[in-house]
Amino acid sequence: MNVLKLILIVVGILLIAFGLYNAFVPQEVVDIGPLEVSAKEGLSNQTLAMIGLGVLALLAGAFIKKR
Repeated sequence: MNVLKLILIVVGILLIAFGLYNAFVPQEVVDIGPLEVSAKEGLSNQTLAMIGLGVLALLAGAFIKKR
């Protein structure tokens, strides 16, 4: 159970960190002649889901008990 607990905590931290990185680091804008492509910045549904899953993984890892 200790291995599962450790894996859930690490995965939770990574998901939260990656979600926050995607939410607050500005995305690059591609400008090719008259065509300009920009990425949506801020909290999207995917970013919120990633942060939510990270929180759930952290909580699951914190409350797993030994048998």
